Amino acid sequence: MKRSRSPESPVTMPESSVTIIGIRTHTDFVLFGTYSHSTWIRQQGSSPYGTLLANPNGPVSPRMFTGDPSLGAYDVEQYTVGYNLQHRFANGMTLRQNVRHEKEKGHGNFVSLLRLQANQRLQNRRGTRQELDYDLTATDTSLLMPFEAWGMKHQVVAGLDARTGHSHMTTRRCTIAALNLYAPVYGMPVTCNARYERNNPSKLTVAGLYAQDQIRLDDRWTVVAGLRHERSRDDIDNRLTGVRRVQKDHDTTGSAGVSYEFRPGWAAYASYSRSFLPVSGQDAQGRYFVPETANQKEVGLKYVLGGVNGSVAVFDLRRQHVSVSDPDNEGFNIQVGEQRARGVELEAGVDLGNGLNLVGAYTFIDAEVTADTNASLVGKPVEMTAKHVLALWADWRVPALPAVSVGLGGRYVGTQKGDVSYDLPSYALADLSVAYTGHDFRVTLGVKNLFDRTYYVGAINENVVSPGMPRTYLLTFKYLF
Repeated sequence: MKRSRSPESPVTMPESSVTIIGIRTHTDFVLFGTYSHSTWIRQQGSSPYGTLLANPNGPVSPRMFTGDPSLGAYDVEQYTVGYNLQHRFANGMTLRQNVRHEKEKGHGNFVSLLRLQANQRLQNRRGTRQELDYDLTATDTSLLMPFEAWGMKHQVVAGLDARTGHSHMTTRRCTIAALNLYAPVYGMPVTCNARYERNNPSKLTVAGLYAQDQIRLDDRWTVVAGLRHERSRDDIDNRLTGVRRVQKDHDTTGSAGVSYEFRPGWAAYASYSRSFLPVSGQDAQGRYFVPETANQKEVGLKYVLGGVNGSVAVFDLRRQHVSVSDPDNEGFNIQVGEQRARGVELEAGVDLGNGLNLVGAYTFIDAEVTADTNASLVGKPVEMTAKHVLALWADWRVPALPAVSVGLGGRYVGTQKGDVSYDLPSYALADLSVAYTGHDFRVTLGVKNLFDRTYYVGAINENVVSPGMPRTYLLTFKYLF
């Protein structure tokens, strides 16, 4: 239910990823890290006029570059480091800790598409210069405690998770000439404002204390109940107005569920949960964001027996104060009143033997805005959400070469509707992967969008549509010790 971001594909230095896994009798330890340094000329998206929408001047290529190198490039450095630790005590208790630190820093420049002119050949544009500096440190420490009491089996999990991060992005507006969609000219003059349009660094700190008990009442009934208390503090320094503000929020949320195994391998369940998510930042008018909240109800049926598994779930999700991209102010977000999503999810998997496994999933979702201060949005679909999504995947471990596995699959996304005047057409894509597993390592080569199809994943506003990624190659390496 979140708006798709505009594609940004050209990268001069690919991301490097290292995962080190240590396994002992009582302790598992995974150390991971990623690093990337990317330099590219950013394209916000494509014009819908002549691609999705008819244009009397003729068609326009959806892969035409709509930015301008004269504004400059994006240069961003990112890294992530962390570990996952799990230790099993002799009394059956298990200690788990996950730690992650992320950092992103750099500067960027991009061109936004605005209104199409009356001749339907020239599309107005605007430039933006940004300075970016983000970091996040997150920890989650919990203790799993199994025990029996009053003839019932308990699995209690209690823990504390916390995260703190700094966010600072400055923006300046720039003027640049319109783009001729049928005879594009690049290297156009750019003039940027000296005054910042946005300059409000913030620090968000969140801590949550939680506990959950999974109770096995007998051979058929299982009950799960949990509580979470969360507190947050958001320190915001608006350097344009000279106003510093501290926003504090707290809430106690919970979840509950019940499962009944009415015959071997078959179980029916029902669940309810409520969540609370602090949100940092301001909208284009300087209003501070309030926490996002959500309520979800779900009922379903699961089957697991032998080499076959499957599930069906019916859900109702309602989210309040959701942050989405502001269609009228590039680089800013707004918060909508309430979004509702109702739907059905189907999943299935089967082991066919001889190293061949099949998995599939289908989702039907009906999502719309149910409340908002902007009455025109009420009743409209949520941010280009497809009602139908289907995914299929086959994985085959080659009998003659047991170290080699081949994966082939595809995904279908139905027509996407949203709060703009046009719909995004449905599309189907194919993916491929080949993996080699050695004694202590695994190498995987993946190809996404195998046939290099043109498709659209979102629309930022009436004047900008986001094409999907072209054929993409991924190479990953994992080392085990």
